[in-house]
Parts: sequence; structure tokens; C-alpha cells
Amino acid sequence: MSNARTRLALLTPHRVEAGDADALAAALTAACAAGDVAAVILRLAPSDERSLVNLVKQLAPAAQGTGAAVLVACTGFAGDLVSVSARGGADGVHLDKAKDGALAELRGRLDDGRILGAGGHEQKHAAMEAGEAGVDYVMFGGLYADGIAPEAATVLDRATWWTEIFETPCIAVAHESGEIAALVATGAEFLGLESALWMGDEADVAAIQAIVTAAETAS
Repeated sequence: MSNARTRLALLTPHRVEAGDADALAAALTAACAAGDVAAVILRLAPSDERSLVNLVKQLAPAAQGTGAAVLVACTGFAGDLVSVSARGGADGVHLDKAKDGALAELRGRLDDGRILGAGGHEQKHAAMEAGEAGVDYVMFGGLYADGIAPEAATVLDRATWWTEIFETPCIAVAHESGEIAALVATGAEFLGLESALWMGDEADVAAIQAIVTAAETAS
């Protein structure tokens, strides 16, 4: 189990489009200013490559300006996600429920320190296969594009198991503030926040950061 502090990873809503860019960039700026945000996963709507590149260019600086890494995800996109990420100025790509060989292929193309992340690991063997493919992190929990998410108890169990055995970092995703302290106590390197926790009028990233700090002190 890691003794390092747990940092935040922000997950945007799925299917972000160009019309969402201004509001999302403002929310990213506010969230990154209020907490120790290490990464942002942009979950974009499928489009043509040029449009996706332009969208990443609009959104990435809001997070990168505070030192956070930006990862691009785009469920259903049939094009070249590595190209979108690189041309848009992002730091890497994120893939959920990767098909056989997909992560290894992406790992071979993401060089020069660019990041590869993977999620969708309800089954332990899928997480281990992702680790063997050389991902920079595995993610447990989080909404999928179809609106379904693993049970909170499953996320907690998988994060606890992973951090006790493996060196590859993990993101453990919270949907509600009541899940945060237990996830931090697992020793996960990153606490993922679904968009409802860091966007909107009721979002309070500073309060979430306080919960994280308190949980680390208690553990």
C-alpha cells in the first residue's frame, strides 16, 4: 500500500461536445484551483478527428495550466485516438473495457512519456492484463458511456486488492462524497471524482480535498 498522498482525478461527463467547451473549461479551472488535481479524463463524444482535436485544444489548457495531466477518452470513436491526443496537446489517452491487444498496441505508440490509462475492470484478471500491457494506471469505478457504473462496494474491494499487491498506480472513483474516505484509506494513488462531485452549483472541491486530507491523516 502506498504511503504517498492521494491526489484527485477529474472525470468529465460522457459525450462532451464543442458546445460544452466554455462551461466545462470554466469548471475545470475552478476545480483545479480548489484541489490537488493530478489528472483530468476528457470523455468526448465521437466526431471527426479534426473536431476532436480542436475540442481538446479548447479544454486541455484549463487543467494543464495548474500542472494536471489531460487524458482523452472517446467511446465509440473509430479513428486514431493517439493522434487526437497528440495533435490536441493532451498528455495521453484513456480506454475503458479495452479489446484484446488494444492496450498493448496503444502502449507501443504512446512514447516520450505520454500516458496510457485503462478502466472498466470489474474482473480482477482484466485489471491484471491491463497492468501487464504496461498501462500507467488502472481505474476502478466510474460511469461508462451507457450510464452504468460498478457498485461502490466492488470499487472499494478492487482498489483495496490492487494497492496491496501491485505497483502500477490506480484511480478509485467516487460518485458520492460519502465514498471518499474509504477509498482514500485503500492507499489508492488517485481519487477519481465523477462529474457531479466537481461540476455544478453544489460542487465543492475544497471540501472534498479536506475529506481526503483528513482520511490520509487518520490512516
